[in-house]
Amino acid sequence: MSIELISRIIGLIVFGSVGTFFGHNLGIMLQRSLSIEPLPIIVYRIGSAVIFAILGFIITPWITVKPIKSLRKNLSNLSAQTLIFGIIGLVVGLVLTLLLAYPMSLLGPPFGNILPVISAVVLGYLGLITFVARQKELRTFFRIGSRSRASDGGSIDSTSTVDSCRILVDTSTIIDGRIYDIARTGFLPGQLLVPRFVLNELQYVSDSADNLRRQRGRRGMEVLSELQKDPNIPITITDIDVEGVREVDDRLVVLARQLNCPILTNDYNLNRIAELQGVSVLNINELANAVKAILLPGESVEMAIIQDGKEYGQGVGYMEDGTMVVVEDGHDFIGKTIRVTVTKVLQTAAGRMIFAKPD
Repeated sequence: MSIELISRIIGLIVFGSVGTFFGHNLGIMLQRSLSIEPLPIIVYRIGSAVIFAILGFIITPWITVKPIKSLRKNLSNLSAQTLIFGIIGLVVGLVLTLLLAYPMSLLGPPFGNILPVISAVVLGYLGLITFVARQKELRTFFRIGSRSRASDGGSIDSTSTVDSCRILVDTSTIIDGRIYDIARTGFLPGQLLVPRFVLNELQYVSDSADNLRRQRGRRGMEVLSELQKDPNIPITITDIDVEGVREVDDRLVVLARQLNCPILTNDYNLNRIAELQGVSVLNINELANAVKAILLPGESVEMAIIQDGKEYGQGVGYMEDGTMVVVEDGHDFIGKTIRVTVTKVLQTAAGRMIFAKPD
């Protein structure tokens, strides 16, 4: 039996009892207002009990179970840090109310009775939203204070700082494979966390009926195995999960907010969703674009022209890092390696694009 059905039964009994209690007065009121023939009291009690019981059966979940479920879902989406700062802000607001309560009580009725209650609500709410809204600045302030105390008493343990940094790993990053090379170079400090539901999604892709998806999933399994075998790469498969969320991307975002850690991914949609919710994202594609060699207008480079461009007379070549170079009037040099001069460099969402012309 579900909790919602139990609440409906309890509401039916409670509201029915209330209807029975008020049935007599309700019947007298109806007789006076409608001028109808008086009926036995038991009729009014039964009628009122039935109406109230039906009403209680319908509305009880909306005033008991559903608000609790909604509150529980909202609280599960909040990080522990947000909850702590919210409680601290509420306590600060109530302490200020306590200091102001006695002076306000001396004003006499009705202000002396009303203002302390109003100030408790207003200051408590202001303290809560202020500390939640400014939690990043406050966290930075407390961190700086703790570091200064540590520097006065001795050196800071750098290994504990690295261990406290955690990075959630997305399925797309594991399948991509470049995470192993990046982690091996040491550019990902701290602990790599692979949630169990990400591993389950990777296994689901590996068991797919589609041959391409199956190969990608198995490649991801091999990359994850290589990461675990490398003793210099701290990686952990964790059972941490979130309740009430089914989609893997949504669970990653909620978990990142709760743990206050970034997500490592190259999924564009997950990147956008996480950024909209204030979660930091480490995008491998953006890293790859950032470390590509930069050519400035006027520089010359050897380029092999391998195909036609979109516009008439253009030729297209590629640099070693995969950057596309569009060569004006390069059609006649297809299949040849020539020296070209860069004329323009464009940075797009898909990457860097270079325009050049033959020397």
